[in-house]
Amino acid sequence: MSKIESLKRLGVLGAALLSGLACAQAPAAWPSRPLRIIVPYTPGGSSDIIARAISQPLSEALKQNVIVENKPGASGNMGADMVSKANDGHTMLLCDVTALAISPSVYTKLPFDPTKDLRGVTMLAYSPHLLVVHPSVSANNLKELVALSKTGKLDFAVTAMGSTAHLAGVAVAAATGAKWEYIPYKGGSQAVTDTIAGQTQVLMNGMLATLPFVQTGKLKVLGVSKATRVPLLPNVPTIAEQGAPGFESGTWQGMLMPANTPPAVLAKLSAELVRIIRSPEVRARLSAQGAEVHTMSPADFSTFFERERKNWAAVVTKAGIKLD
Repeated sequence: MSKIESLKRLGVLGAALLSGLACAQAPAAWPSRPLRIIVPYTPGGSSDIIARAISQPLSEALKQNVIVENKPGASGNMGADMVSKANDGHTMLLCDVTALAISPSVYTKLPFDPTKDLRGVTMLAYSPHLLVVHPSVSANNLKELVALSKTGKLDFAVTAMGSTAHLAGVAVAAATGAKWEYIPYKGGSQAVTDTIAGQTQVLMNGMLATLPFVQTGKLKVLGVSKATRVPLLPNVPTIAEQGAPGFESGTWQGMLMPANTPPAVLAKLSAELVRIIRSPEVRARLSAQGAEVHTMSPADFSTFFERERKNWAAVVTKAGIKLD
């Protein structure tokens, strides 16, 4: 083989290698078909509200339809498992990231590993929990609610067993001595509906999904689970102010995809989601309901997830919570 032929062959091989690298870095024509956002809870909750707020702008940005599908079950784990096993490159999971981080500690038979089978795209928003009661409940603050709980049965609506709202209720009870019965639901919207109807009396739920019912008088708010009071409810004390020093909780909504998703796809989707969630229109829409926009890179998302997993594992162990 001549020197010229050798150089030509090397040139062909080099071009092929560069072409392969380019494809790995930027998959051609992604997305190539409609995208699905799986919300693993019932409609009307915090994750669902955010999914529907971003779906149309994301569709316009990526020039593909974006469909929101609610897949409730097993405290959000059914929908998360579905996404973890989706190998189509076009299925996303929008959920309470902290609840997902809690699942490995709570469930003895989880069909997937959130750390290994899913990859974070970006965080989207944070919403503190509101401690609310049915208007007929005579308590007007946490101290009075604790006293009332010791004199009679109070049913505490749990948005999902093992969820952040559930463990927040457990933590408040441990700090204050409150006594209530936990009643499980498949999602926040059903828990809210039954508390409004008076079938349950106490609820902790994300501010984003709960504030409208406080504003219309259908629920009475006794506390907010943030370190400081929130501007939309300046006269409502924090739970930390009322006998649970240092207490904070809430829902962190984030987007994830299957672990085998190409890094270039994660990066492209992350950039678009950050731009959309930070846009004045979407930010104002969420802020009006008490949600704060928070974004993270995929790497920072992973760090946050691991920290949440460790922190809540300690709470789960102390409370002795285990579910099949």
